[in-house]
Amino acid sequence: MLEPEIKQDLRNIAERLTNLRGSLDLDLKEEQIADFEERMSAPDFWDDNDRAQKIIADMNAIKSVVEDFRALNSQYEDLELTKELYEEEPDEGMAAELTQGVAGLLKKLEDYELQLLLNEPYDKMNAYLELHPGAGGTESQDWAELLFRMYRRWGEKRGYKVETVDYLPGDEAGIKSVTLLFKGHNAYGYLKAEKGVHRLVRISPFDASGRRHTSFVSCDVMPEIDETIEIEIRSEDLKVDTYRSSGAGGQHVNKTESAIRITHVPSGIVVACQTERSQIQNRERAMNMLRSKLYEKKIEEQQKEIAKIKGEQMDIAWGSQIRSYVFHPYSMVKDHRTGAETGNIGAVMDGEIDFLIDAYLRGQINTSQDGDNE
Repeated sequence: MLEPEIKQDLRNIAERLTNLRGSLDLDLKEEQIADFEERMSAPDFWDDNDRAQKIIADMNAIKSVVEDFRALNSQYEDLELTKELYEEEPDEGMAAELTQGVAGLLKKLEDYELQLLLNEPYDKMNAYLELHPGAGGTESQDWAELLFRMYRRWGEKRGYKVETVDYLPGDEAGIKSVTLLFKGHNAYGYLKAEKGVHRLVRISPFDASGRRHTSFVSCDVMPEIDETIEIEIRSEDLKVDTYRSSGAGGQHVNKTESAIRITHVPSGIVVACQTERSQIQNRERAMNMLRSKLYEKKIEEQQKEIAKIKGEQMDIAWGSQIRSYVFHPYSMVKDHRTGAETGNIGAVMDGEIDFLIDAYLRGQINTSQDGDNE
């Protein structure tokens, strides 16, 4: 017999899809896609490569919204048809198929709704993610490398292109610092949930006595700013150093001083890039990172001013510890902001962190909506 909850879930899905159809204005989006395609067919479309790539990215983002909605709606209609067939002639296999299909569609619908809610101006942008170990030497540096692998795996599973922009290895193991660039729609929107301090508790593999150690790594995330956002950077405010690359980068690494480190003196912000083949390319990438950091700093200052006006308390500097990863004496990952947790630490370290990100983003959205209703 078909569980009553399945019928209720289907009614819930139908209502949510109807609401989405009304808010998305699919006809307008179809017109926008047609306009993009017309512009792409122009003979001079590729004369400005950066502009062309931006147009393609914008079109693909709108296309994704339309096509994903249609796929969800089509899957719902298939499930409704299966339900009608079951009611005419009950079958255990059909009931199991319905139960599994409804659960899968609900998950897809939740993911889709979350993507639509990432509507801040910089949510859709690519994202830089930096990891910096805290005090603790090799132990913290090894923890940074574990997080480095976790985020790479997450990005690859999400379908993002993940580039290592800067990599400074540890003296014995791990890394002293690393910068990753995630390229893809909503990369910053998702990864902003990871900004803060990540704490590890485990039996150290580097301690012969087998003692338990606690290590910390700070994670910083910022959007990759495109040329449409103006950030003033004066050349006299910059200190530029060149050095030999030290990370994995193929045959060109360590042979020439192609790596670039730029210090923005007024703010104290330092950026570095060593993965491109030439000093000019590394400088361009480093300047792009600097623009992104200055933009992020500007946004943070604006948010602090708003918080002062509202009378809210803000976290300072590194930020509070956002998440704990416990390898010993038990296995657990817990996000202290949302309470989301799991005992499957192996899956988390293999990049399965969507449930942690989702819990944070939904909490932020709910908090924003509560604030608007006050």
